[in-house]
Amino acid sequence: MLKVEKVTARYLAAPVIRQVTLEVEEKETVALVGGNGAGKTSLLKVISGLLKPTEGRVFLEDVELTALSPHKIVDSGVVQVPEGRMIFPRMNVKENLLLGGRNIRARHKVNSVLDKVYALFPILKNRETQEAGTLSGGEQQMVAIARGLMAAPKVLLLDEPSLGLSPIVVYNIFDALEELKREELTILLVEQNVALSLGISERGYVIENGKIVLSDRSGSLLENEQVRAAYLGM
Repeated sequence: MLKVEKVTARYLAAPVIRQVTLEVEEKETVALVGGNGAGKTSLLKVISGLLKPTEGRVFLEDVELTALSPHKIVDSGVVQVPEGRMIFPRMNVKENLLLGGRNIRARHKVNSVLDKVYALFPILKNRETQEAGTLSGGEQQMVAIARGLMAAPKVLLLDEPSLGLSPIVVYNIFDALEELKREELTILLVEQNVALSLGISERGYVIENGKIVLSDRSGSLLENEQVRAAYLGM
């Protein structure tokens, strides 16, 4: 479904992604793990067109995305839920969600998708007329994920969905991600909680200093001594 092929990207002169190759199969959840500054968010930005690579290519199915603008990439079916939520705080919940459904793929089915995201996050239905900026951090994260789903993605890129949230809210968010897995949505997940991200995914990649240093089935990575020492404190 999604293929990153020997991608290198730079901020100014400094390389942040170095010859990265990564694949996500249709209906698969794949975790991308690594420390702060390892290049996880930068790689998602390359895939979604916010950072143009200096080398390499990105494909969705057989369509090359590398040279497309970010909105064309969204139209093709790759949708990113950014780190930090990036919701519109002065707009209400429903207005935030409807903005997510304005792309070519989603606009003809916005009402049916809205019903689905309200079923996934029932509290958002109760809050739909409330300004998004007045919500709790967990509710704002639900808005961000739901807005991404409103775009009818083929592939959903999730960047640190648990960042800054309490443990109980994190588990609520991951319960929703489990439901998306059951619905067979294709997901590439960047997440600071390595145990949770590898626990929910089929496969994982470990990135360090902009390079992929390990890739395997998620269960094998959880048992890998290097991963356990570096990311799980074991």
